Amino acid sequence: MERQDCLIVMRWRRGPKSVPLARRALRKALGTWGLPAIEDAASLILSELLTNAVRHARVPGRSIETRFLLMPDGLRIEVHDASEQRPLMALPDDDAGGGWGLPLVDTLSAKWGVSDRSGPGKLVWAELATDEPEGRSAADGTPPAPGARTAARS
Repeated sequence: MERQDCLIVMRWRRGPKSVPLARRALRKALGTWGLPAIEDAASLILSELLTNAVRHARVPGRSIETRFLLMPDGLRIEVHDASEQRPLMALPDDDAGGGWGLPLVDTLSAKWGVSDRSGPGKLVWAELATDEPEGRSAADGTPPAPGARTAARS
């Protein structure tokens, strides 16, 4: 696969329609790259990060950029926006109607964070591994492959 085939960069208007359109583009990329096993987790992560940018990154005249990067051991999703305000992860109260996005990203990703970018604003990123962690089943509920190590249970 050529290097340019491993990175997809797209720009979106700050509106709710951008989220399903971006998910569709991500699913297409994952299909092309042969990564359907991480499609559900990647789509949820992208939805949460992009929804946060749509809701909170209110900078007139600026679009939001997504980047999907195929890495040797997984996928990196980036959402770039022009707002300097950085997201903070905190668990919401039990009766809260929202606020579960970043804890969900934290649970589903191998790692995630917020970084500076060239130009105004920030980028929020998450990485997903293509191989399943020890003892975990695939997203479709199938058990680990024969011979795979599993975590000891007490």
